Amino acid sequence: MHALEKILTRAAKLDSVKPGDIINCDIDFAEINDLYLQTVYSFYEMGGDKVFDKDKIAFVFDHYAPAPTINTAQIHKEMRDFAKEQGLTYHFDINKGVCHQVMPEAGLIYPGMIIVATDSHTTTHGAFGAFGTGVGATDMATILISGKLWFRVPEIIKVEIRGKPRENVYAKDVILYILGKLKTDGAVYKAIEYCGDYIENLGVPERMVICNMSVEMGAKTAYMKPNQAVIDYVNSRANKEYTIFETDENYDYHEHYIFDVGGLEPQLAAPHSVDNVIPVKKTEGIKIDQAFIGSCTGGRVDDIKAAYEVLKGRKVHSDVRLIIIPASDEVLKESIEKGYVQELIEAGATFTAPGCGPCLGTHGGLLADDEVCITSTNRNFPGRMGSTKASIYISSSMTVAASALNGYITAHTI
Repeated sequence: MHALEKILTRAAKLDSVKPGDIINCDIDFAEINDLYLQTVYSFYEMGGDKVFDKDKIAFVFDHYAPAPTINTAQIHKEMRDFAKEQGLTYHFDINKGVCHQVMPEAGLIYPGMIIVATDSHTTTHGAFGAFGTGVGATDMATILISGKLWFRVPEIIKVEIRGKPRENVYAKDVILYILGKLKTDGAVYKAIEYCGDYIENLGVPERMVICNMSVEMGAKTAYMKPNQAVIDYVNSRANKEYTIFETDENYDYHEHYIFDVGGLEPQLAAPHSVDNVIPVKKTEGIKIDQAFIGSCTGGRVDDIKAAYEVLKGRKVHSDVRLIIIPASDEVLKESIEKGYVQELIEAGATFTAPGCGPCLGTHGGLLADDEVCITSTNRNFPGRMGSTKASIYISSSMTVAASALNGYITAHTI
């Protein structure tokens, strides 16, 4: 069996599983964000009284943080009331940040677990050797009641990444390149395992980037065998015994792809699909109105550091709005301590509270008709960040910062 199948076998209390099996699993942790108040309604409509385990559930207010409308303020109020009524141990309010960042920081994510959340980018947690996947409100309500959920055991695709990219090429460039090859339907309800010397040498933040964007290929979950960087991170935060499952030798993968990224150059996804991927140099010179660094994909300390290194002692182009939203309060505090925030404010960047911001398209830096934005987020569909007539380009945070400096799309500083 594959390591992921062993995780499911443990959770289903079975001896073995295989692709296509329908199984019922115990859920190790469940997270509900503030898009999904319906989960609370469904919980009561289905006869719920007390949640299955108050220590294994978290609310995270990130998509509407702080509340931009009266309606979203009401959502927060009702979810806060539920969290208090149920005595939930973990409730990350508007001051904390994006769910996929704050949960690992809080020590809630560890190898070998099943983490289910009301967000498609829960695949992020494959970076820690976990089985992470997103569900809707009704499925989540059944989890709150029973602590269980059914799964179809997914086929597993092996994506082997080799080589050392050139300077200024990041994990975001690598996963965009792979997305451009495998496309948005390349892994529908399948799992993707990432391996190879490139993956083995990655730290926690860049591993999270790659697993995060796996859902853009339709993946049910993503997986990386934890390396020492992951083990050190988890051990420093999680007070939890865990198992790192090993994939059996000669496991028969559903598909196997090999990518050599040794000569890869900076990439971006052009409007209006995340798999419309081309080298940055092919769009160089397109004027931008806004640059955004943030979200569960691109709002970590490494992203803010990249912007700092580009913009230190310089100024954002006069025609460009540079918005930076840290993925968590911890990221914000560390970035302040290291001097990144002060320098970027001097350069002309606008910082707002940790959360999802304009990635959702509701607040924090929306686009007007015919405006162009380059962003470190994960989706560029029409209307994703405001007007359906705007154009969104996805890239690494370094490319975003370089473009903000120059006033046009580029991976190079002037």
